[in-house]
Parts: sequence; C-alpha cells; structure tokens
Amino acid sequence: MTARNVLLFLVLFSVNICDNGVLAKVGDYDFINLPRSHLPLYFRRFPELEQRCLKDETCEYRSVLLGESYRTAKQSGVCWGYEEDCSVEARYSKPRCPGSYQGYVRTKEAQLETFYAQADFGFLRDQIKETRIMCEPTFPHDSALECSQYLRFCRGRNIMVNFTDLANRHEPLRYKMDVLSQGQIGGHCRLHRRRLESELEHVSPLQSWAPELRFFETTSQPLAESGHCDVTFERPAFIMKIDATINMYHHFCDFLNLYGSLHVNLSDATAFSTDVHILVWESYSYSSPFAETFKAFTSHPILDLKTYAGKVVCFKNLVLPLLPRMIFGLYYNTPIISGCENSGLFQAFSEFVLHRLRIPLKAAVDHKIRITFLSRQTKFRRVLNEDKLIEAISANEDYNVNRVSYSYQMDFREQLKITRNTDIFIGMHGAGLTHLLFLPKWAVLFELYHCEDPNCYRDLARLKGVHYMSWERDDLVYPEDEGHHPDGGGRHAKFTNYAFDVKEFERLVARAADHVSSQKEYREFLERSRKKREKISLKEEL
Repeated sequence: MTARNVLLFLVLFSVNICDNGVLAKVGDYDFINLPRSHLPLYFRRFPELEQRCLKDETCEYRSVLLGESYRTAKQSGVCWGYEEDCSVEARYSKPRCPGSYQGYVRTKEAQLETFYAQADFGFLRDQIKETRIMCEPTFPHDSALECSQYLRFCRGRNIMVNFTDLANRHEPLRYKMDVLSQGQIGGHCRLHRRRLESELEHVSPLQSWAPELRFFETTSQPLAESGHCDVTFERPAFIMKIDATINMYHHFCDFLNLYGSLHVNLSDATAFSTDVHILVWESYSYSSPFAETFKAFTSHPILDLKTYAGKVVCFKNLVLPLLPRMIFGLYYNTPIISGCENSGLFQAFSEFVLHRLRIPLKAAVDHKIRITFLSRQTKFRRVLNEDKLIEAISANEDYNVNRVSYSYQMDFREQLKITRNTDIFIGMHGAGLTHLLFLPKWAVLFELYHCEDPNCYRDLARLKGVHYMSWERDDLVYPEDEGHHPDGGGRHAKFTNYAFDVKEFERLVARAADHVSSQKEYREFLERSRKKREKISLKEEL
C-alpha cells in the first residue's frame, strides 16, 4: 500500500474509542481482557491508552503496568512480530528448528524465517503487507474495502449485502458459492475492478472471499442516503464461512483463523472487544459441542443467513476473516518446513482462549505426573485392552492417571480444565487430540496409534510446541481386523479397533514422563506450586 493509502485507511477503518463510548466512562477497560503476558504487546500498539490507564486509578490493568515484569518486557521492545518496527529479537514468537535445514533452504536462519512465515505471526504479517484497496472512498462517509492477496482477508466500511433472493431459496445454504449474484454486494466507492478480478484465483467455498466479492458493485449513493438498508449493523461484524462444527480439529481451524484475523485487523484499541456480531455464512442455526469457544470472541448470539433472508443488510464495520481451508493457510493446509516447531501464534491463541473462558492452571498438589487417557466411545479406533493399559500405569506411584471420555454430553469448559492441567495426554488418532492446543508447554501428546495417518496431529503438536510421541513397534500393536471404510473400498486402518502390548505401553509412558520432568517450565511450575502451598499453609496456621 502507498503511504497515502495507509494514512487514508488508518483514518477510515479506525474506530474513535472515545466517540463510540468504549472509553467514555473512566475506568471502563473491559474491551481489553487479554492474558497478562499479552498486555505489553497490546499496549505497545496503543501507547495513549497505556498512559490513560496509568493515570486512571480505577483501571484494572494499572497494577500490571506498574509491575516489574511489565517494565522489563516493555524495555525489551517485545512485539507480536507483524509490526513494521519489530525486530527478530523482540518478537513474541520463539520458534525452534532443531532439525536439519539441508535440502530445504540454504541456512538455519532461512529455515526459521520460513517456518515463521508459514505458521506463525509472519503469516499474519504477510497478510497485512499484501493488503490492497479494492474500493476506494473519496470522503470519510463513503464505503471502503481492502483485501489481502487472493481475497483471503478483507475488511470494509459501509458495505451493503443484498439477501432479498434468499427468501425464495428453500435448499439449505452451506458451502455454497451462489449465495449472492451480481451487484448484491457493494458500496459507494471507486471500485478497482481489474485489481479485484486479479485476485479471483481461489474461487472455492472455504478458501477465499472470491465467490462473494466477484459480484461487488458500486452504488450510486452513499448507503446512509440511499434508504435501501432494511437492517444496519452499528457494531463491528464478522462474517465467517466455517468448517465442520461437529469435529474439533476442523472447527478449531475456524477459531484459530478468527483469532489471527483480530491481529490483522488490529488498527484500533477495541479490536479484541467481544462487543461484535458474528454472522455465519449459512442458513443452518449454529450448533456445536465447541460453541463455548465463541464466547472468547463475542458476547452476542451467533447469527446466520436465514435471519436476513429477503432483506438488504448494511454493515458500518465489516470484517471477512481468514478462512479454514485456504491454500497454504492456517492450520489445515499449512506446509510446515521440516525440522521446526513452536509457533508463537498457536501459543498466543491457546493463552487467549483459556484466559477468555477462564480455564485455570491449577497448582500441583504433589510431584506426580498427571496423565489423561482419552477413552473413545465410538465404533472404531477403540482400545480393546484399555483397562489393562490403565491398570498398568496406575500402579506407578509417580503417576496420577485419569481416564476421560470427551463426549458431546461433557461441557467443553470442563474438558479444557482437564486438558490444561495434564502433563501427558494419551489417545487414539481422532479429533479429540486437538485438545493438544491447550496442553501446558511442557506436556507430551502421546498419540497411541496414528492409524497410518502420522502427520496430522504430529504437525499440529509441532505448531503448538508440544512434544509428540506415537506407537513405535508395529509387531506389538494388534488390530481387531484389517478395517474397511463403511462406504466401501479396500483396507482402512482408521476403521477397526486395536489392542496394545502392555509392557511396551509402560515403556513409552515412562519415556514421556521423563520428557515432562526434564522440562524447565515444568520444574518452574512445580516450584510455584510449592510456594503457593506453603503460603496457604502459613495463612491457615496464622
């Protein structure tokens, strides 16, 4: 973007935090609500807000800003990594590349930077750099639209979407590319049509916003003057095209990309506010076992298309966030370079969700390794000798073993409370292993058997920076049969059940426990827990 365009869009897309009432009341800083470790990075972007808080004795973040750890972080210049003046040393992310770079890139530095651009805040940095104006305003009250390459992320002001034709659509709308037609999305601005059309390569339901924005047209009048809006969204709104909501692996790709989009959209201090609307781009009423996660992003009910069928809807502030199945996207199609791990973006997402959903990290009550065995209650991929495996490791006095079934009947917050306080998470290949996103940094994911799909959760563990293990000896795993896909076809390892050698299982769990015990973060956690217990004990004595 040119300097003129950058300045123009900072003016047009930013929200005046005083005029919209967010900070009109002294001491009202609820819209921030970020983990303590994220505050230095957040206030670095908004120094005026930091000074306002320091002067305001009612600001709940004032004590943090005055604390030594905050001052140390501020002096180091810590930053997310997509800011123009953010040095490599000051980045929030600290990825590791212990594996060889030879055969992939020329240097170790190039290996790290490739991982950073593919799977970390560097991906968001590139979205911001690629952003170009698609529809240019002349006056501040005009419409405006800007998008990153291939229309993967877009945001606009005063955008109209015409849903009148949906009143006559009776088939369910999901993963459709014909929700809109020519002229049913637009605004009063100067459209750079050739520029827009040059970004239409990824026309696919969940890969880009091309299926919708290819129909963008300019309106003859500003929306406020046209009188054509049946409904106007005064609050900022996010329109999401989401993946399979019943599957944790796929649905959390939606949530991760939504979180990343908050950063791409971070031109205003209220960008992390939950006082926003989320409209799902389908006619089904939103329902998911993981619906609680949306409460980390919005305090309002999730909307869908059928609510606005037959109406013209106008959005004063609209964000079209990153999508779940983008080509080379996050995390479904991430081409992770070999030898690297520990994405700061994935860690920040984990901390953000756990903080917003108020999932506590409990102090350790002893030095026992906390093991969670995820039991499958499904037709396939059950562990046939599960009782014997659990009995064997439960006999070890160094372990605290907990068998759980994360069924749809179990509250998702309760699941997260267990996961966050787990040191070794054991389970068969399946979407439930996506819980690894919320394990502590020192934890181990033990995918008991990958069912001949070894990369899925190993790669996700690499992204989160969690140590990954799986079964190592094929001669000591015993499938019930060769397995066959229910829809036909040949042998399929995911559609049968398994038994495992008990002694080999014990050996692998012991190795996982050794890894946990060797981690600096784990030893520091135990020390903090010990001090906390002593403090509580002293209070009780007094």
